[in-house]
Formats: sequence, structure tokens, C-alpha cells
Amino acid sequence: MDESAYGWLSLLPPLAAIGLALLTRRVVLSLATGVWLGAVLLAGGNPAAGTARAVDGALAVFQETWQTRVLIFVLLMGSLMVLMQRSGGVEGFVRWAAGWRWANQKPGARLLTWFLGLGVFIESTITCLVAGMVSRPLYDRLRISRQKLAYLCDSTSAPVCMLIPINGWGALVLGLLGTQAAAGHLGEGAGGIMGVFLGAVMLNFYAVASVLLALAVALTGWSLGPMKRAEAEAGTSIRPGPLRPDEADQKPLATHRDIAPRARNMLAPLLVLLAAVPLGIGLTGHLGVRAEGTENPGFMDYLGASSGTTSVFWGVILALVFAALYYRAQRLFRFPEIGEYIYEGAGQMLPLGIIMLLAFAMGMTCDQLGTGTWIAHSVAPHLTPALIAPLVFSTACLIAFSTGTSWGTMAIMIPLAVPLAAAFNEGDITVSISLAVSAVLGGAVFGDHCSPISDTTIVSSMASGCDHIEHVRTQLPYALLAGTVALLLYLALGIAAA
Repeated sequence: MDESAYGWLSLLPPLAAIGLALLTRRVVLSLATGVWLGAVLLAGGNPAAGTARAVDGALAVFQETWQTRVLIFVLLMGSLMVLMQRSGGVEGFVRWAAGWRWANQKPGARLLTWFLGLGVFIESTITCLVAGMVSRPLYDRLRISRQKLAYLCDSTSAPVCMLIPINGWGALVLGLLGTQAAAGHLGEGAGGIMGVFLGAVMLNFYAVASVLLALAVALTGWSLGPMKRAEAEAGTSIRPGPLRPDEADQKPLATHRDIAPRARNMLAPLLVLLAAVPLGIGLTGHLGVRAEGTENPGFMDYLGASSGTTSVFWGVILALVFAALYYRAQRLFRFPEIGEYIYEGAGQMLPLGIIMLLAFAMGMTCDQLGTGTWIAHSVAPHLTPALIAPLVFSTACLIAFSTGTSWGTMAIMIPLAVPLAAAFNEGDITVSISLAVSAVLGGAVFGDHCSPISDTTIVSSMASGCDHIEHVRTQLPYALLAGTVALLLYLALGIAAA
């Protein structure tokens, strides 16, 4: 059947995924239902054949090596995190950072939280936990409200993970863009997947605005809306003492036995990862240009020929191997123990891996149905290029706010937003694919940041010892301010490009 023959029916899988996500807040169930419904359509409406096709579609994800690399990367990042925890690296880093002299003044304590958010960018919940646990005793002593601590933790978690995407966030976006590239939606412009990806990161106005606003608050102590009352009452109604048992269960400082905490056990593997990824991009770009036979290649040619998924994949493997040898040289663990922790960490990341697997399958299903192309051609006569980025940003925000997950939102929206933007590039008008992708990323982070059911929002409250609803109330005005700035910038760029 020709793609266009599905028509409006091609909307049913993504709409089912979005609707279920809004109703149940269960992203795995929602994505799986969308994949199954799309497979039933592709099977001519036969539920039994569609079920078999859905299973085959999920398995087909592994036929693409780059998608397999992304999934393995996510699991290995969990392994690396657990090794750094058990080696005392995370706890050592926490103690080292808490000992900084300038952190014993109000601006210094707030800046410490902000810098920790920038420095611990492996995973958003780990960022919240580390920043909250380091800063909380300082804030109590200096009579800074725990609501402000929770805000600074939350504002430098997901936004920073998206701006420094050498983590599972970056791997997910690269994987989703890879699906769109395979479908021909990214065009033939210089830069390829990595060009679109880096452009989207730089144009992620909400993440930038959120991080800069948090910096301004850290420097000045500016209180907006309900935060004024929280600051006035700081120190009068806090709950002192250690974390509650339910908080301790999520504590990332689980050091193995009596190992002395050392910050270098966390910093050294991270430096290896940070060095390996750009080197990998350069090497794969050089090999790609040679294979393509490009004459007089420039920077964008090298970037377009590079493989981001290969780079992050080998980067985490090198970091993991280094960590294992480094800890063994210190006689912290035996190799069998290291193996156990690698399996433990991979297991902790398995739920995120399942989301990514279903996200890839959903993208492939939508491509086979021609969902994005049909939407683009249907709305193109009624939608101006100037409105694409603001519309995509607002939709992604709504989904993320309602579901509490930015990952699931990106998985649902990128397969729709990219073909929509690409359809306008068939004529004289040019719509930036990077801008459309950045609107998805920014909206996903914005909605997740505001949502009371978001994991980072909940963990930020927990790590700060702050009442959860109070954190949501006091953070919302700041998030709305940054979101308004982002929306206006998307609209301005859209008008300027039209």
C-alpha cells in the first residue's frame, strides 16, 4: 500500500501514544500501544498479524547498528555510574565540594549548587541528588530556603544534561535523528545528523534561559513570587537531620565497604569520557570524509561524515575500562566484583533502554505509515513557517508536563516535528530542521521542569528536604519566565526566516 493511502489513519499511532501518555502517565505502555496500533494498520487491520509485526518491528531496531550502539550506551552509562558510586568517587566529590571556603557565604553556597549542576551532567536525577546533598547543610546553616535549593537543583539538572549531551540524553536524540535521516527527512545539507544535533543543542533556548536564570538567582538571591515568602521563613520550619529511609534508598553515595571516599574516583573516568567523545567525532569524521572521497573538505564536511553514536559508544566503553583498571590498581575491587557492579548499573538503566527501544520502533512505524509526511502536507497550506517552532515547543511542553517525562516526549515529537519542518523545504521557503528539533528538546525540558510528577522535580524536592508541592509552587514562576523567553525567541527566529 502506498504511504499516502493511509491518510489520516497514519495519525492514530502517535495520537494513541500521546493520549494514553496524558491519561495514564505511563510512557512505556503508551509507546508500546502506538507501535502495536501502527503495526495493525500496516498489517491491513489484522490484530494477530499486527501483533506479530509489532514484535518484529521492535526486533528490527537491532538491525540498525547505530540504534544498537545507542541502547548499549545507555546501559553502560548505568554501569559507569554504579562503579563511580561504589568506589567512593561520588561521595568523595561531595565532601570535596562542600569544603570550599567561599561556599560558606550565601552567594557562594548558591553558586556551589549551580556549579555542581553544571559539573555532574551524566544523568539528571544524579545531578539533583548530588547538588542537593552537598548544599543542604550549607543552606540550613546560612538560612537559605530549601525551596531555593530545590529550584537550583532542578534548573541545573535536565537543562544541563541537554546542553552538555555526553550522556543518555544526547544518545537518545542522536538515535531519533538517525531514524529521521534514514527516512530522508534531514536533507542533504552539510553537517548531517551531527550538524542538526549540535544546531539543536545551541538553539535550545529554554535550556539556556533556565541555566542563565538560575545563575542570576545564585548570584543575586533574587526571589520571585512564592519564593519571597519561602526565603523570609528560611530556617524556621526546616526538618533537620539525616535523610528519611525512603530518601536514603535513592542516595547515590553507596560506597563499597570501608573504601575511603576520593573525588578522583569520579573525576578521572569522567575526564576520559569527555576526552574520548570529541576525539571519536574527529576520528569518525576523518574516516568518513576519506571514504566519501570529498575534495578539500571543510569543518562541516568532517562533522557531517562523523558518527555521534559511535563516538559516545566507544567513549563510554573506554571510560568503563579505565574505571575498572583504575579501581583495580587501587585494590578497591576484584574483577568479579567489578563485573557484578557493571551488571547492576546496566540493570538500573534498563527502564530507560526500553523507552528508547520503543521510541525507535515508534519512529520506524510512523515512517512506514508516512505519518509525518502526511501531517506536513496536510497542514502546510494552513501553517506558516514562522509558527512551526512555537507550535512544536508548546505541544512538547504540554505532553511533557502531563506525563512528567522529557524522554518520552522527545520520542513522540521528533518523528512528527522533523518531517513537518522538512516538508516546507521542498519549495522556496526554508525551515531550519535544527530549530524544529530544538523546539522539541526545549519544550520537553520545560514541561518536565514544571511537572509535579517529573522524576527530577520529585528528586529535587527529596534531596533538598523540601515539601514537594512547595517546590513546584516556588519554581513555577522562574520556569514560566524562561519558557516565555524561549517561546518569543522561537517566534522571532521563525518570523525572521520567513
